Amino acid sequence: MNRTPSLFDVDDVSRPLADRLRPRTLRDVVGQDHLLAPDAPIGRMVEAHRLASMVLWGPPGCGKTTIARLLAEQTDLAFEPLSATFSGVADLRKVFSAAQRRREIGQGTMLFVDEIHRFNRAQQDSFLPYVEDGTIVLVGATTENPSFELNGALLSRTQVFVLKRLDDGALETLIARAEDLLGAPLPLTDDARQALVAMADGDGRYLLNMIEQVHALPGPVDAAALAAAVQKRAPQYDKGQEGHYNLISALHKAMRGSDPDAALYWLARMLDGGEDPLFIARRITRFANEDIGMADPQAVQQALAAWDVYERLGSPEGELAIAQAVVYLATAPKSIGVYRAFNKARAAAKRTGSLMPPAHILNAPTRLMKDLGYGDGYQYDPDTDTGFSGANYFPEGMPRETFYQPTARGYERAIAERLAYWAQLRAAGGSSEPDPPAASAKGPDA
Repeated sequence: MNRTPSLFDVDDVSRPLADRLRPRTLRDVVGQDHLLAPDAPIGRMVEAHRLASMVLWGPPGCGKTTIARLLAEQTDLAFEPLSATFSGVADLRKVFSAAQRRREIGQGTMLFVDEIHRFNRAQQDSFLPYVEDGTIVLVGATTENPSFELNGALLSRTQVFVLKRLDDGALETLIARAEDLLGAPLPLTDDARQALVAMADGDGRYLLNMIEQVHALPGPVDAAALAAAVQKRAPQYDKGQEGHYNLISALHKAMRGSDPDAALYWLARMLDGGEDPLFIARRITRFANEDIGMADPQAVQQALAAWDVYERLGSPEGELAIAQAVVYLATAPKSIGVYRAFNKARAAAKRTGSLMPPAHILNAPTRLMKDLGYGDGYQYDPDTDTGFSGANYFPEGMPRETFYQPTARGYERAIAERLAYWAQLRAAGGSSEPDPPAASAKGPDA
């Protein structure tokens, strides 16, 4: 009776579990169906037996190396693996020469470069003619954003495919395969099993390494015993690269969207990943000016206070001050009125060049300047009946422009009323109407 070969028929117990469980076909790869399914981009290439050069971009432990090896096998390409960490131009030349010899006898070559982002620009350029003429099919693997790390010429000759971190379902599949290979269920309680998946944080290789540590433990192992037996995976966060920019963007957008809960989550993720709290303090101070502005003038003071408290207390006590500022900023009324106004004013300043201020607002410390009319006709606004003279402060020959347009949110509502009142006085030539009611100038509201 014929038996369908098991994925694990050939097994060498001396090898690491992650290697023993390495998939034998693309169908066995978990979590990447959006790329590998028969109707998905890479799946269609395999079906047509024609691979394009590509870059596989994804987090650690999602299957990049395995996928590359299986692609070579299923399209009958010679597999040449290199690590950009340990290889140089001399190694590349050897691969290119071997690929050219294979091509002469009708054999194709896949060059797989792990951590391809670690090659410098010149090394990346060395791929171009061989990719261009089809001597090699280049498959690069990277955990970093290719648009930041790879040069444009190489990117234009490759397709970038984004691999996903393994979700809970994919990780559960790996646990089941490991239990099948090991011949027994893991000695974990239900809570511990869930904790094991959470500790892997989407990294299949790390999950299998943890399974090797726990499968021989005397059971049942609960979540607390599991935490004591294995080391939790470090968060996938690089303070200098993609994770750094993604998470600060998420924090910024959550505060802008007035969602304090999401903002606190992203703040916690950044701090847990080892981000410098002072970097966060600087960014939220910028946010207070850029996204809140005059809708709540106290927002920037709250951000600066958090910055100051953190510098005085340090971690972890000072992190609470940053969290408090994040909640304040997320719940404050939002306005980019000043941001827009300043950009318009800068554009007008560049457009109008070096126009002089009107003479009536210039000081006249010398007789010559007085004789030239500096300061003539200047009205001291606090001495007028309304506290507003309505004088023109733009350069002569430049029409008056409106840059700042306050919203009806928060403190800007009062500012809008005040500006409308002054506009009426200006149109009337500075009448003696009473000041606007003080009640509208109260603190910020939503």
